[in-house]
Amino acid sequence: MSWALLVVGAVSAALVVNAFMPARRNVVLFLPSFIAASLTIELAWLQLAVGLALCVLLVLGGALDGWAGWVGLVLLVISWVALLVTMVWSRSSAHAAEAALADLGLVEDPPPHHRVRRSRNVPFARAGGRVLKLDVFAPADPPPPGSRRPAILQIHGGAWVVGDKRQQGVPLLKALARHGWVGFNANYRLSPAATWPDHLVDVKRALAFIREHADEYGVDPRFVAVTGGSAGGHLAAMVALTEGDPQYQPGFEEADTSVQACVPFYAVFDFTNRAGTMPSQFRDWFLQPLIMKAFFDDEPERFRAASPLDNVRPDAPPFFVIHGDRDTLAPVTDARAFVEAMRAVSEEPVRYLELHGAQHAFDVFSSIRARRVVKAVERFLAVQWRRHLGPQTLDPTES
Repeated sequence: MSWALLVVGAVSAALVVNAFMPARRNVVLFLPSFIAASLTIELAWLQLAVGLALCVLLVLGGALDGWAGWVGLVLLVISWVALLVTMVWSRSSAHAAEAALADLGLVEDPPPHHRVRRSRNVPFARAGGRVLKLDVFAPADPPPPGSRRPAILQIHGGAWVVGDKRQQGVPLLKALARHGWVGFNANYRLSPAATWPDHLVDVKRALAFIREHADEYGVDPRFVAVTGGSAGGHLAAMVALTEGDPQYQPGFEEADTSVQACVPFYAVFDFTNRAGTMPSQFRDWFLQPLIMKAFFDDEPERFRAASPLDNVRPDAPPFFVIHGDRDTLAPVTDARAFVEAMRAVSEEPVRYLELHGAQHAFDVFSSIRARRVVKAVERFLAVQWRRHLGPQTLDPTES
């Protein structure tokens, strides 16, 4: 029993150390370190509960009869203290969000609470021999006669090679639908079958579909927001920064692909790795052969054109950039650089929420931090919708 307690303590301590100091440059450990760190941080309460239960069982079984058990107990106690620290950081997300949105203003009228209806696998485009589909999250009841609702397009992540609309953005879309929004969670073609900018073209097709079917879904075609995480955050930012660009709208060049707000979560903002924040393999082993199908040394302009950092523009819509300071897949340094570049040129406010202690993909499930961030995003979007409707509108979710 003593050695069992030592093993439990060592594993708990190792997970905590990895959470605080994840592997960033080691090619072999990079991905498993991120996964373990993210789970440890966002599910700290679960590791704490499991560790405590195992400790009690082993101690009752005589684990403290040998020195190994005492070492294991010390390791467990140290790891529990560290886990409590991460939980405090998670809870502090609300204060960080309040600071980021301090000058935003408030939506004073409480929004209505609707039952949510989800429509699955709605075809929205045909491309590359595939039928592309999206899911719709909407209030179960129709809007009042003559009224319209705000819409939001959610774009899933997965490094442009994996992922699905069923896996990401669902908590946010459900929360928004309860408050009168209509959310569209779209799939797009994935690499290596797809080559950039196929991914961007597809999500722009989804945006065009939303406006073409505005009457069917009861949405205001003049107000569509966009959000996404990781690769989806990159695509969301590119959508917001390439309004009406014909090279990304083949066959639907005249479609309105503007968005009225953009909320990128832990996005990739730079395909060139100009600051050296990513491992060199990211561009050389991943982007070049799988996503871009090109060499950076031969076609650097293509990599710059695919980088939100190189597409900042004065007429960009309002942005709310959200990033964790312990992100190992999309370094926070690039997010800070993007926000700084946007604030230097954009005519609209660019708000930035940096989450202390947060890893990549912190919102995949409904953690303490994720729930607080969802509330902040709801507030940001509600104010943008109110601005769109005008100061005389009393209800923030109906026009």
